[in-house]
Amino acid sequence: MGKIRNPIRFSEYYGVDSKELDDRGLLDPTLNADTKLFIDPLLLEDSKHAEIARNARQTYENHFGTIIKFLAKANSPSDVAWKSAARLLTFPEIKWTCLGYGAQSVSGSGSGSEMTSQYIETARQIVELGIEDPDLFVAMALFENGVGPDRISDMTSNVIVGDLITLNERILPELGVPTQSLTISLQNGKTYTGKLAANPFIGSEDPVILVPSDILRALPIAADWSDVADAAAKNAQLRSRVNDQIARMWRVKSKKDKDEIRRWALSDKASFQTFMEMLRGASPTAYDMHGDPLGEVFWRKIAAALSEVEPLPIAAPAKMDLAGVESVVATIIEQFRFLIEDRRFSEELYHQGKPRPEIAAQRLFFAVAHAYCKANDLDLTPEAETGNGPVDFKLSSGFSGRVVVEIKLSRNPKLVDGYIKQLETYKTAEETLSGYYVVVDVGHMGRKDKRLLEIKNATSQKAQATSPIHFIDGARKRSASKL
Repeated sequence: MGKIRNPIRFSEYYGVDSKELDDRGLLDPTLNADTKLFIDPLLLEDSKHAEIARNARQTYENHFGTIIKFLAKANSPSDVAWKSAARLLTFPEIKWTCLGYGAQSVSGSGSGSEMTSQYIETARQIVELGIEDPDLFVAMALFENGVGPDRISDMTSNVIVGDLITLNERILPELGVPTQSLTISLQNGKTYTGKLAANPFIGSEDPVILVPSDILRALPIAADWSDVADAAAKNAQLRSRVNDQIARMWRVKSKKDKDEIRRWALSDKASFQTFMEMLRGASPTAYDMHGDPLGEVFWRKIAAALSEVEPLPIAAPAKMDLAGVESVVATIIEQFRFLIEDRRFSEELYHQGKPRPEIAAQRLFFAVAHAYCKANDLDLTPEAETGNGPVDFKLSSGFSGRVVVEIKLSRNPKLVDGYIKQLETYKTAEETLSGYYVVVDVGHMGRKDKRLLEIKNATSQKAQATSPIHFIDGARKRSASKL
């Protein structure tokens, strides 16, 4: 699992108002840390950008239509047709969009030869059924192991990268962003050149490629069978026509059941066509950038603007040893509490009245820590795990002042175990004796808070070291006019 450090957004680096990107329907990417959003090919044709809705969708259909023609003639891996399909089904990672599962870097893995061989064999079976639908390659993600959202996104990005470049060449001059002629070379031998903005965090000759927000999802619809099954269940027309086939699949809702989905979908042409109808019937929608239900975007904006909106002077400790770092961290935790309890930052913990995932609270704390360390020019670099994990403070010059902060929501059923086991594990891994356990109460606390304090007090009475516990009231606050 990687870490996020010193995030720099495109708008911040190029001095562009992020609202201008939003108004044009573009993601404001973080140049040195991936955003966990993915291009869903099923959204292309509904994009408001002509370069995508018309050109990119056509490029996509042409590419996979050609592969289908090769597969129809392929008999063995030694065939020219098979090798041609393999070449067109090789998708190296596209790091220039800054999307995916990366952290400090924006590089992913792309599709290797093993995955391509697996893809070809299954795709060939589908083509032999008489299926010629280009989206069959997306549908396969529902029953092929190793084909996740990053693979689908890489696949689509590879095919439509030329159209994304054309979109950027139109929009970047409108934004006043300086461009230069840059060439990207893919591992499959293809090259593309365009007037693009540079991303110096990748390399001096590497661009950043802006992506429309209306083709992005937290997960492509084809990555989760439960979404497809639930949507099909609500589609009365589809349900009444193919009720028998769908009824058998209703129980198949987890990744471990992929083999059952596979057997059904590949049994005959009619079954696979039903499978495709169910996929399309799920009606994928783009990720809600404004509501940001998973907390993928909001913390990046806060990290960039917080110190101006809510300034907090923090004096550098006389000595930046462990005690000095602890004093800074304690101040930041107190400011985190103040912002949530007294400045209504608690709203950032919710989406449509329901708590966001725990990682959203962890990233909010990281944003607060990053903003104030940067604003006060402290020789301290917060790092945040890209998955659920701690915010780790360390000295840029070494490890002697390292402190770990673990953020948990009250609704986490493993809240107590996290203090007993997880925090200590993180401290050991990061080679520090110092850790803080911050619990944000968003409901469903029960007796977990009392249990935590009992454990801490019992440990202290044995003269053993304990980590401080901070409780923060994360309940949504009524506005001043309603108090």
